[in-house]
Amino acid sequence: MKVIKRDGRAVDYDRAKIQVAIEKANQEVKPKDRANKEDIKGIIEYIEELNKKRMLVEDIQDIIEEKLMEIEKYELAKKYIVYRYTRALVRKQNTTDETILGLIRNENKELAEENSNKNTLLASTQRDYIAGEVSRDLTRRLLLPEKIAKADADGVLHFHDADYFVQPIFNCCLINIADMLDNGTVMNGKMIESPKSFQVACTVTTQIIAAVASNQYGGQSVDLKHLGKYLRKSYNKFKAEIEKKYKGKLSNDIIEDLVQDRLKAELKAGVQTIQYQINTLMTTNGQSPFVTLFLHLEDGDPYIKENAMIIEEVLRQRYQGIKNEAGIYVTPAFPKLVYVLDECNCLKGGEYDYLTKLAVKCSAKRMYPDYISAKKMKENYEGNVFSPMGCRSFLSPWKDENGNYKFEGRFNQGVVSINLPQVAIVADGDEDKFWKLLDERLELCKEALMCRHYALLGTHSDISPIHWQYGAIARLAKGEKIDKLLYGGYSTISLGYIGIYEMTKVMKGASHTTPEGHDFAIRVMKHLRETVNKWKEETNIGFALYGTPAESLCYKFARIDKEKFGTIKDITDKGYYTNSYHVDVREKIDAFEKLGFESEFQKISSGGAISYIEIPNMQKNIDALETAVKFIYDNIQYAEFNTKSDYCHECGFDGEIILNKDNEWECPNCGNKDHSKMTVVRRTCGYLGENFWNAGKTKEIKQRVMHL
Repeated sequence: MKVIKRDGRAVDYDRAKIQVAIEKANQEVKPKDRANKEDIKGIIEYIEELNKKRMLVEDIQDIIEEKLMEIEKYELAKKYIVYRYTRALVRKQNTTDETILGLIRNENKELAEENSNKNTLLASTQRDYIAGEVSRDLTRRLLLPEKIAKADADGVLHFHDADYFVQPIFNCCLINIADMLDNGTVMNGKMIESPKSFQVACTVTTQIIAAVASNQYGGQSVDLKHLGKYLRKSYNKFKAEIEKKYKGKLSNDIIEDLVQDRLKAELKAGVQTIQYQINTLMTTNGQSPFVTLFLHLEDGDPYIKENAMIIEEVLRQRYQGIKNEAGIYVTPAFPKLVYVLDECNCLKGGEYDYLTKLAVKCSAKRMYPDYISAKKMKENYEGNVFSPMGCRSFLSPWKDENGNYKFEGRFNQGVVSINLPQVAIVADGDEDKFWKLLDERLELCKEALMCRHYALLGTHSDISPIHWQYGAIARLAKGEKIDKLLYGGYSTISLGYIGIYEMTKVMKGASHTTPEGHDFAIRVMKHLRETVNKWKEETNIGFALYGTPAESLCYKFARIDKEKFGTIKDITDKGYYTNSYHVDVREKIDAFEKLGFESEFQKISSGGAISYIEIPNMQKNIDALETAVKFIYDNIQYAEFNTKSDYCHECGFDGEIILNKDNEWECPNCGNKDHSKMTVVRRTCGYLGENFWNAGKTKEIKQRVMHL
């Protein structure tokens, strides 16, 4: 038997440790209250006769307490309980020292790999991580109810972003960029007036993004349609200047050509400002702003021509990439791009199909943009099309006092995710037990989410003027509380979920892609949705169901469950759980069937969802990509492409990494042989992932990246 320690380590069971612990407690009580050798032997034998392969150390201690009570050694049991409590307090006193010191010494690999957008070698990033570790420690020991902290540690649920919970800040948002540009804003105590040109509007937009990102965690989104009017302002300004100088001297056609030349130059410079500013700015949390640009040509928009020009330039510059320190064009991590497919550009003869063809070409080379179907989104969100917050999370429809839908200037209070496979494992195929346990754990999730809500309640607008006073979210007075924005559905608060596939596999012995498995999975999904709707009615808070795309959480839950329950075929043996409702990568299902299947689950996940499909050699399969885009428009709300291709992170080379004469993987462009800086497709077994050592020895592949 293996004993799982509190830090997650698995050690060999040692019966002597139980005997020593009880005998130590014996010394603290009178002889008549002590357990004799036969009593101790009986307790040890009871534990061993359970025949478990793995036991948590706390479970063993619980059994010892129960058995001491059974043999009426109450005083001894009391001493043992007090001893356990005292040791727990000692452990709670400070749990951050080694984590922080390990970070500073660059020895904390878990933190280093947690966020690919943050370099833990940088002083600014280390500062944020140090603050995060202090927040996580205080959250676990003092700020959360003990049962919530324990549920998080046991993998029952995950309390997202505990590293920021010590402060009254929220998750993600849609910046009300229209209000801030049209009516001006204030940053660092300085007035920023409404821009008079496209170039200035782009500069102000990036300044707003940086300020907003520095005062929240999670992502933020900007709808680029609001820049169209400023491109027209530049056009009108250029035309007035050139006509003043050349009217009567040059023909109207030549004057128009001169105006367009200046406008295109300004357009290119403005978009370049956005791309370079976002990639070179560093927020207070030690990374570039996690920002998404929303690319949507809206029917009836008076500036649709200008917005088409802006979208085209954004896609062209993303296709080109951005130079790294070696001068090689690489794919920038930010801004993320989300492109909307509508009637005018869904590759069915629309006026703006040329933009979608460019978007597809960009996806083939740079993996972005993602795609939203306006057709499907309108079906799911009361006829509305709007951006996800940051990347994946969506708001629920909300109307202002005039009955108008409003999405920009709204936000998410936070996320808690439930571990569905663990519910199924504990229920062990018993549906009555499953539903009872699921409801019990959902109540825990609600309590955890209310902790998020209460942490924001009573916050004054002065905590972040850019958000609450100067337009990003609202224009509240100085000292005014933000409370009214936390109720009525203005902001959302999200219940996430992990592992529909594994949950169904445990309960039904089959995937959720089978008829029997599908029926059960949909019943669970509808129950989750009904539960958050019930919470919303009870509290007047905007609870939503969120298809969590949380890769690191997939590992955490799977690791904890393997420690608690051992190796379970197709469940804990993989080293990961599937994201939300996604189909497991090992299932034989084509891309179109997968998107069609997952669209049903997206509709239920009102708080956000995304699906992925993989198309090999995308740059050589543009026609296949275009076919997939047409399918997305007709069948699913939100999707993204993945591919299998070699990639050198040292120089940005995107092609085939070769085996050199020494049988080592080597980048043919820069000669890089550091496998931690390359993604290599295993052409012998189909493996895709980073950090591969010992070419050809597929058994040494790290399990943690197999699901990619």
